[in-house]
Amino acid sequence: MQTTLDDQQALAELNLSRVRPFQLREYPGLIRLCSILLFLAIWEYYGRGVDPIFLSYPTAIARAAVQVTASGELGQQFLLSMKAFVIGFGSAIVLGIGVGLLMGRYRLAQYLLDPYMYAMDATPRVALIPLLLLWFGLGIWSKVAIVFLSGLFPILINTFSGVKTVSGSLVEIGQAYGAKEGQIFRKIIAPATLPFIMAGVRVGVGRAVVGIITAEMFTAVTGLGAMLIVYSSSFATDKLFVPIILLALLGVALTEVVKALQSWLAPWKESERAESE
Repeated sequence: MQTTLDDQQALAELNLSRVRPFQLREYPGLIRLCSILLFLAIWEYYGRGVDPIFLSYPTAIARAAVQVTASGELGQQFLLSMKAFVIGFGSAIVLGIGVGLLMGRYRLAQYLLDPYMYAMDATPRVALIPLLLLWFGLGIWSKVAIVFLSGLFPILINTFSGVKTVSGSLVEIGQAYGAKEGQIFRKIIAPATLPFIMAGVRVGVGRAVVGIITAEMFTAVTGLGAMLIVYSSSFATDKLFVPIILLALLGVALTEVVKALQSWLAPWKESERAESE
């Protein structure tokens, strides 16, 4: 009891407050919101003084967004883009993970496929678009192919690299206890590789979004990319910003979904990082 009283008296003499001081870094949402509001305010102020052919401003873009949304054009073109995106990127996830696991686990598969993997990854997707248009035409399947190729290789390479980092001793222990090849994949390799896979998916999402817009701008038939071509050709700068901002928000939203999915699937891999004050 005496020790407790002495401690309380020492704290009182030092005049230490139990109330924590306000630290701005503890409110990341507030920091982001203030940053966005400040950026929009500056953009609004200076944007009004620029020729509307060259630059618009947030309130004008908001009015344009209401117009294209009310007409149904934005929703229709967005759904057309997302249809090709979902098919192409979903196929890239399935094939990228499957082939990456095989290449990382079996040297024969690695030696057979890695020349093509690195060569195709280094090839600009834009250079392949004319060929893909000849093969698949101007419809949805050419867009699916471009999205697939854009998102495939980050996932494949990350999965392959992740499998190569799995400790051989873990696999040997599993084999010593009689684990079959399928069990080794499910119980050892897949959990250890999961953070690498999700990192590849995060990179692949951004590339796939770029891929779908690039494909639609080349075809200029349907989708958000076609809207960009139409509005830029007619110098409707305020409407031109609507699909651009929507694409930016889409990329951010998809990245956050993948991050949340990674935290849910692999909570044990959430690493700490050193942050400055």
